[in-house]
Amino acid sequence: MPHFSTPIPLTLYAHIPWCVRKCPYCDFNSHEIRTALPEGAYVDALLADLDQDLPQVRGRCVDSIFIGGGTPSLFAAATIDRLLTGLSARLPLHPNLEITLEANPGTMERQKFHEFSAAGINRLSIGVQSFNAEHLQRLGRIHGREEAISAVEAAHQVGFTNINLDLMFGLPGQSLEQALADVNTAIALEPTHISHYQLTLEPNTRFHTYPPPALPDDDELWTMQKHCQERLARGGYTQYEVSAYAHPQRRCRHNLNYWEFGDYLGIGAGAHGKLTDFQKGEINRFWKLKSPRAYLRHAGSAQAIGGAGIIPLADLSLEFMLNALRLVEGVPASLFSERTGLPLDRLGPTLRNARKRGLLSPNKQFIQPTELGQRFLNDLLELFMPEGECHA
Repeated sequence: MPHFSTPIPLTLYAHIPWCVRKCPYCDFNSHEIRTALPEGAYVDALLADLDQDLPQVRGRCVDSIFIGGGTPSLFAAATIDRLLTGLSARLPLHPNLEITLEANPGTMERQKFHEFSAAGINRLSIGVQSFNAEHLQRLGRIHGREEAISAVEAAHQVGFTNINLDLMFGLPGQSLEQALADVNTAIALEPTHISHYQLTLEPNTRFHTYPPPALPDDDELWTMQKHCQERLARGGYTQYEVSAYAHPQRRCRHNLNYWEFGDYLGIGAGAHGKLTDFQKGEINRFWKLKSPRAYLRHAGSAQAIGGAGIIPLADLSLEFMLNALRLVEGVPASLFSERTGLPLDRLGPTLRNARKRGLLSPNKQFIQPTELGQRFLNDLLELFMPEGECHA
């Protein structure tokens, strides 16, 4: 049975599932607005949802809050303020709490940035995706280049000192020069963090059913990625995860907790959570109903749980590595035992095999992917599958 001897960080994710338009590449639990947003009722549901989960985290301090979607900035700042007030009344919060709100530049919510800041939001994540008008149209975005730029400038003007920009590459018909132009524009806007990730055709999306033409091939994608990484580095953005680049001290603490296999509460329609039961030696996953209507009806009751289960012992190593190996610097080897409750020697043969193949750093004090391991991450992860452990 796993044994946990050190505290495990806890964060909270709140999901707000509505957006103006569903993008053709998006596989998140998001729903186009059809009627007036039920803001008050939804915050009531979020807090009732949290009340149901509280016994599992009694006394534990929350290190960060992330409000995602959908487009949560569609909600009024007063509504976000009421949510944060309700959270702080129920949970001990870290005095240096990171509170992120996702926003899109294509709606008028950028006019509310000052009010969001006053409500307690101290990190803004803006979904730009591209600054190229043609690519934005192909992605189904409702904003243009100038709106994206003005949204970031507005965030600076109202005093946000921690801003992330989401940026995609590998877009239909995109050239290397266009990908670099997007990165150059993003750097010129001086965000503290840039999420730069490849467009993928996820199941249950329109792009998966009807793939767009002229997608770059694997060689073109790799060239784009390397050149953009080099440009980001010259701009002062250090890559610390597969698709995350940041200024010093501006790494996303919320996402780092995911990648370091920390615990997190998930409230809201379709939100997922992971909690360690220290007494039972178990790690539990759970998720809430995806349908906003059903969630609103059942939040705070057992019927709001869409599913739950204990992570099997045989899967714990892979679960840990799926997250930790995304980090460029890796993690201390001791973190494996701290977060899974399992002895590190359980991984001994697999780690030796991965190092022998040049996929992991030879430094045994860390579990760190090499550049080769980063490029062939799926091959590296396969080594940690339950069957791979048995035969290593």
